[in-house]
Amino acid sequence: MTFPRSAGILLHPTSLPGKFGIGDLGKEAYEFIDFLEGAGQSLWQILPLGPTGYGDSPYQCFSAFAGNPLLISPEKLVEDGLLEAKDFADAPKFPEDHVDYGPVIEYKMSLLKKAHRNFMDHSSDKDKSEYLAFIGQVDEWLDDYSMFRAIKDASDGKEWTRWDPFLRDREDAAMHFFRENHLSEISAHKFYQFIFFRQWLELANYANKKGIRIIGDVPIFVAHDSADVWANPGIFFLDKNGNPTRVAGVPPDYFSETGQLWGNPLYRWNLMQKDGYQWWIQRMRATLSTVDIIRLDHFRGFEKYWAVPGEETTAIKGKWEPGPGAALFLAFKQALGAMPIIAEDLGFITPEVEKLRDDFGFPGMRILQFAFGTDPQADEFKPYNFSPNSVVYTGTHDNDTTLGWFTSQGAGDSTRSNEEVEEEREFVLKYLGSDGKEINWDFIRLALSSVANTAIIPMQDLLGCGSEARMNVPARESGNWGWRFKTDQIDQSMNDRLAELTEIYGRNRARKKV
Repeated sequence: MTFPRSAGILLHPTSLPGKFGIGDLGKEAYEFIDFLEGAGQSLWQILPLGPTGYGDSPYQCFSAFAGNPLLISPEKLVEDGLLEAKDFADAPKFPEDHVDYGPVIEYKMSLLKKAHRNFMDHSSDKDKSEYLAFIGQVDEWLDDYSMFRAIKDASDGKEWTRWDPFLRDREDAAMHFFRENHLSEISAHKFYQFIFFRQWLELANYANKKGIRIIGDVPIFVAHDSADVWANPGIFFLDKNGNPTRVAGVPPDYFSETGQLWGNPLYRWNLMQKDGYQWWIQRMRATLSTVDIIRLDHFRGFEKYWAVPGEETTAIKGKWEPGPGAALFLAFKQALGAMPIIAEDLGFITPEVEKLRDDFGFPGMRILQFAFGTDPQADEFKPYNFSPNSVVYTGTHDNDTTLGWFTSQGAGDSTRSNEEVEEEREFVLKYLGSDGKEINWDFIRLALSSVANTAIIPMQDLLGCGSEARMNVPARESGNWGWRFKTDQIDQSMNDRLAELTEIYGRNRARKKV
């Protein structure tokens, strides 16, 4: 699918401002959409919206279908009559520039539990009817997910492989007994999903009315400690106790000399093919009900993926195994029609991966930070080599910010040496004809002026942030996913500057002549 010439911003909702310690779906999210509209943008790209687990990563969620309750706006719960303003009187003083996940989880879950009690005790017939309708619409995943979360809560948060074996193995009598004795806890998790999706769809509808389309993110793999794996063990490589025997990762690359060991259990693609990839079709259908465009993460894994034995501690000893290839995308097309997909085609890309991408017309990704190094693939990231059917980024959530990358000393943020960093820096300045004083804006201009139909700018680059604002360092186990911006970092001059560049380079929705 070819996208119209357009521009947008990459920002996960957790990074929005707000007084509850984490960005949410409240008024600041609506104000951000207003900012996008005013700056001539037509796209808002986000990371996966699921409930985060290990390391607070949106790429390691407890469900590929559920939403993150931490994104629920408490202030909108007041508007709905489920909380009162006085419930916030004892709110902790949270940091404004990052998410301190431990205290945030404790505080927000206490508010959500109170809202659940109020809903069950005092909600109107209309609201209860809405709630029951929601449960019926998403029961194919919600029942398993709410059971998973309730059992996990009752098991002190342990991974599902460490639960009572009867619950681990979903033995009928044990499941029935647990359900009968934890009805309120199961109901609470269903309620959180009801509220999350009600708030999210209201926000997404507001964005669409403003001419903003939302790009969602579908990771190829799911977390081992998830309702998906617990409820569907037969479609993953697991041993009799549920532990993964083969896990996902990537070989040594730009970010790590030992590769990246993600640890996600690998799919039994041959078994999935037998029922026409129904689990994947359900997943894509659910995602398209909440976003307008899908960024399909680690696209190369659908052609071949890096399989690592489950007992390994690094990704070095993996090997390439065949993925489902065209069969999966043909199944998508038959079930769902033409799909608006962006292929995250980064990493070790082969002609076979490019053919799979191009056969289905998916735009690939081009990262400007990768264009100036000594890597043999650097040329394909230079703007003069772009295809119009592509998406250009200054950097992604896995990259350093542009300012941080430009001022880097190497040997820490990537596998680049100090000498390679300096060579890149000199080349960048020559390529851009720049003194580097506003390197972030130089890169923004380069992205917007390129022939790529779609240009996406991370919010950190728009704000000119350094490495302190980096969202994720691949292979780092903690300290990621916490960055937030402050309201006063955006001003009218920034809005006007971005709007002018977007219009100059033909990406403004209004298509006004300059």
